[in-house]
Amino acid sequence: MTEPIPAPAPEVPRHRWYHIVAALIFIVFCMELGMFLVIFPWSDFWERSFFSSLAPQWGLYWDNAYLRGAVSGLGILNVYIALVEIFRLRRFARR
Repeated sequence: MTEPIPAPAPEVPRHRWYHIVAALIFIVFCMELGMFLVIFPWSDFWERSFFSSLAPQWGLYWDNAYLRGAVSGLGILNVYIALVEIFRLRRFARR
């Protein structure tokens, strides 16, 4: 009986410079968007924004703390995604 031929080792993926730049741009975008969504609903500009003047009858909902909290929750999610991507930058490290 013949012995099975071992499979060749998988090739290590090569990352180019534009992969790293795209990852960094994505991290900066998620971090900035997240910080904006966390802070903006609780600032004075929230009541004076374009969207609040679009439909004045929705003012009751727009000023609701639950809506502001939901928007801030989306911001926290974006910050979390940015932090996870920062730790995933190790995939570009040479071995």
